[in-house]
Amino acid sequence: MRPICRCAVVSVVLPAVAACAPARPAMAPAPAPPLTLTVVYPPLTADSGGWRAIAPLGSADSTFVFGSVSRPDAVVRVNGVPAAVAATGGWLAWLGLPADTVAVVAVVASREGERTEVRFSAALPQRYRPPGVGAWIDTTSLEPTGSAWLRPGEGVRLRVRAAPEARVQLRVGDSTVVPFVRDAALPALPWGERAFGTVPPAPRAPAPDRFSAWWVGPLGSDPGAVLAPAPGDTSDASWPVLEVTLGDDTARTRWPLRAAVLPPEAPTVAIVNDDTAGTGTTDRQLAGRPAPHATYHWFFPNGTRAVVSGRRNDQVRLQLSQRAAAWVDARDVQPLPPGTPPPGGATQALRLVPGPASVVLRIPLPGMVPFRVDEDAARVRLTLYGVAANADWIQYGGTDPLVTLIRFAVPAEDETEIVVELAEPVWGYRTWWSGHDLLLEIRRPPAIDRRHPLRGRVIALDPGHPPGGATGPTGLYEGDAVLAVAREAERLFAAAGARVVLLRTDGAPLGLVERVTAAEAADADVLLSIHANALPDGVNPFVNHGTSVYYFHPRSASLARHVNRALVGALGVRDLGMGRGDLALARPTWMPAVLTEGLFMMIPEQEALLRDPDGRRRYARGLVEGTAAFLAERADAR
Repeated sequence: MRPICRCAVVSVVLPAVAACAPARPAMAPAPAPPLTLTVVYPPLTADSGGWRAIAPLGSADSTFVFGSVSRPDAVVRVNGVPAAVAATGGWLAWLGLPADTVAVVAVVASREGERTEVRFSAALPQRYRPPGVGAWIDTTSLEPTGSAWLRPGEGVRLRVRAAPEARVQLRVGDSTVVPFVRDAALPALPWGERAFGTVPPAPRAPAPDRFSAWWVGPLGSDPGAVLAPAPGDTSDASWPVLEVTLGDDTARTRWPLRAAVLPPEAPTVAIVNDDTAGTGTTDRQLAGRPAPHATYHWFFPNGTRAVVSGRRNDQVRLQLSQRAAAWVDARDVQPLPPGTPPPGGATQALRLVPGPASVVLRIPLPGMVPFRVDEDAARVRLTLYGVAANADWIQYGGTDPLVTLIRFAVPAEDETEIVVELAEPVWGYRTWWSGHDLLLEIRRPPAIDRRHPLRGRVIALDPGHPPGGATGPTGLYEGDAVLAVAREAERLFAAAGARVVLLRTDGAPLGLVERVTAAEAADADVLLSIHANALPDGVNPFVNHGTSVYYFHPRSASLARHVNRALVGALGVRDLGMGRGDLALARPTWMPAVLTEGLFMMIPEQEALLRDPDGRRRYARGLVEGTAAFLAERADAR
């Protein structure tokens, strides 16, 4: 799709006409267009009863509705409450949702006797309504459910919502009773409030109907295959049973959880993204998390081997060392033949190989063991798991000015830490395997002209989406809007002497891995991923909007700070600040990279800025000025 833009109005001054020329009749004003009304969110479909939302609304208490009218002087009311209309005709409303399974929303637009209406229904998430008296259990609140494999002696935290003041316990088999206690912790706030909130939420009282327990067994005895769901009899009698007793009343329900213990004497060794056939059909690496479905913390290349020490439904735990473990997607690991020994051994002598654009540290290892790379201002730290340190020789290969010191440490018996001290702040690095040798390549910082910091630099611009992306009240698609911003930024960067690599040039979908690969192949000095923001249901859009910029690695924090300041100054919207975000286009390690959310698609006035060529120029100017300030700062640091 081509970018949607608004044509500029050009004033033309005509020469004066002779006095004797006959006067032309005045042109009659064009008739006003008929009043029309469009609802963009939630997406609607027609059925026999009128309009309904295509998907259930995702919040239990509030949502937003937005769209446009053909006349910006019209009055729009949503469930009777006026919604401001922007000059583009876009409007936005935020409304509470009923404690029901269906919400009915009426949007009415009117102007000088004209009136049009869109009335639609939307399904709401089913919510449990406790009875007024007696014992009760909210079965939708049971945590966890499914299947789990555990280490010997490992427990499971159980949570449930049940009748306040009740006695709550879990019966396992004929003899084991697990008591619950009331959970005094405050209930979790919606994630949107934490991510976007500009006004502190009101304090909430502890919930008297939340209970928790710690279950350590007995558990299933037949281990089966750890990379398959935990086995067990499916008859009702074999499941744990939750009992909630209040006075003479007792409520019971089956707890749908299967748990089994892994046999310590027969460890299962797995391989990450096995592509030994060289098909190239897997991702280059697999993300590891500190908890199931948590944020990314490790990045394991294809072929990494580790011992499996647990499973929670679709997440598998890899035991990296005695004290470190990572959770990964189960579909991306495959078991090795029974009897395969756990990975391990010792490091060998290290060798540094200097090159014109980088230095490469070669680490001989006994196999493709798990590892992690960390960085701070002028230091790169490599942690090897399941490996003892035996770096008796470290060969620098000359006196390269970038590397001042290489040292190693032994933080644990089966962990080795190698630290590379640098003479300049980290610019980028990457790792790969060559046989059983792990190569850590550290990039040399570019030579930056302080007076002309963009001159000669390679800037990768990533117009975010498709696939995915938000749509504004008047139908402007995010992918089109940010591509127009990127083309304007390309022009401004080029005028300042930079070479620009545009990662997407049309409306065809492009994957995240392909975007990162293209930026690395171009040897980009900086990567900017350009987006326009949206909010989840349940967050007030009139308070929680503005400009924000996200980084992932420490080296990119300063870039995020400078770009955020420049965007706020150029666009004149609220400053939501910079933040660390687990975002694919902020995670590349070869260069500083940030993801910008300059404006909100759903805010009518901000969508109008993205439609306006001047608004897109302002967004682009903020990108250029912020990047130049970051590069100038790095030039001063050398």
